[in-house]
Amino acid sequence: MTAPKIFGIAGWKNSGKTGLAVRLVAEFTRRGYRISTMKHAHHDFDIDKVGADSFRHREAGAHEVALVSGTRYAIMHEMRGAPEPSFEEILARLAPCDLVLIEGYKREPIPKIEARRLDAANREPLAPQDPHILAIAADHLVGDATLPVFDLDDTMAIANFIATTVDLQPPQT
Repeated sequence: MTAPKIFGIAGWKNSGKTGLAVRLVAEFTRRGYRISTMKHAHHDFDIDKVGADSFRHREAGAHEVALVSGTRYAIMHEMRGAPEPSFEEILARLAPCDLVLIEGYKREPIPKIEARRLDAANREPLAPQDPHILAIAADHLVGDATLPVFDLDDTMAIANFIATTVDLQPPQT
């Protein structure tokens, strides 16, 4: 099996990464592609609800809990002190698809676009120190860029750039 095509969205907190990722998923899906996403969280998170049966299973000590219905499934894996899995380990667990959009993981050596907002928590550009950043998507004028710059809301142009960059072939009909 061939490695999946991947493209990342990097940026500081509140730089517009999630909004851009959501718009790109919608655009690529509209074009007929099968898209998966991977998001890195720097904090403790929980997708489960306190008191739910699956929550109670985890609280009792289950290593993994699979929650399955006719419309979706989720597998929650408790780390229980083990180190965070590598980028490659998580990527390998995803089902085959046309493109995996990566949100976060800004230090991974993958092709990516840097999201920038004027009112982001940190406005220090990532691109000058990261050769894997191939373009910038910003909500303000970026005057000194040596990379392609897109309006943060120009989803179609950014999707076209990503499709060309990763050589995304037309979807199978």
